[in-house]
Amino acid sequence: MRDPRRNAPPRSANASATRGGNRPEDSPHASPGDTDPGATAAPAAWEEAVGRFVDVLRAERAASPETVRAYEGDLRHFFTWAATSVRPAHDPAEVAIAHVRSYLAAHIREHKRSTLARRLAALRVFFDHLVRRDGLDKNVARLVNSPKLPRALCTFLSVDDAAVLLDEAADPDRPLRVRNQAMWELTYSSGLRVSELVGLDVADLDLGEGWVRVLGKGSKEREVPMGEKATAALRRYLGDAREELVDHGEAATDALFLNARGGRLTARSVRRLLDEDQLRAGTTGRVSPHGLRHSFATHMLEGGADLRNIQQMLGHASIATTERYTHVTLDHLSRVYDAAHPRAHRRKA
Repeated sequence: MRDPRRNAPPRSANASATRGGNRPEDSPHASPGDTDPGATAAPAAWEEAVGRFVDVLRAERAASPETVRAYEGDLRHFFTWAATSVRPAHDPAEVAIAHVRSYLAAHIREHKRSTLARRLAALRVFFDHLVRRDGLDKNVARLVNSPKLPRALCTFLSVDDAAVLLDEAADPDRPLRVRNQAMWELTYSSGLRVSELVGLDVADLDLGEGWVRVLGKGSKEREVPMGEKATAALRRYLGDAREELVDHGEAATDALFLNARGGRLTARSVRRLLDEDQLRAGTTGRVSPHGLRHSFATHMLEGGADLRNIQQMLGHASIATTERYTHVTLDHLSRVYDAAHPRAHRRKA
């Protein structure tokens, strides 16, 4: 069995959706949900405001393209809906609490609560921006409660399944399999996000010292330790396998992990490859690349690593995000106790 390869710290560092006021005379929408948000384009004032906000996301917050697209989509969905209301909002300043409440109520049946919570969060950030930059009086989105969400537990592999996956991926005669093992070893050893994994360049590795330099969310850089198994797998990959893949490409590349054509691997390809390798290995559990990251954190915590160190290695801005792993491990310990302790359950009559 394998635990994450190293636990040293890095060198560097709800209440339910409010429905009050949704009576017909209070709602800006006569029949919630009867208008297709895609049927009418958002007014020009909205488009200009969103455009300025997106510029700030890119320039000042170094938001990823995926984050920018998510904000644009969520904001446009709301604004297009608001423009079709009985009391239409043609400008951000015209949005009232009733608009936001009615929007959530209108879509509660057709969308997951997590989707509505995300859209409300996008509105809050957008209106915060307008309050700071454009002198808007108040952020009405912050006066509306977010939909209550069930606590989502992290999905992770058992230590045994992680070992099976990592050992099965090995095949020294096949460059792509050598690459795959290096990816899974590194992700599990250092807890990388899939976006961080595919964004790595060869120069980001320090195999001699056992560290990897990672560019995380918000373009925040951190250095994370690698275990011996990950370092060995990377040495094998960089020895001959990567050179064979480079030969298939049309131009030289600094990317660490390459596809069969010699180009940089994408996050979507990594997800597909992990699915294939788990199926081949026959693991009892199935996880996404993010699940390997969860496995790293969970196994580190179970092995006695300090929560603050795990936070730094994962690149979490808040310790509260890392604390969710304590719930997972406590649940795990409870199940182990119930299954193993002779006095865990009352004796049946």
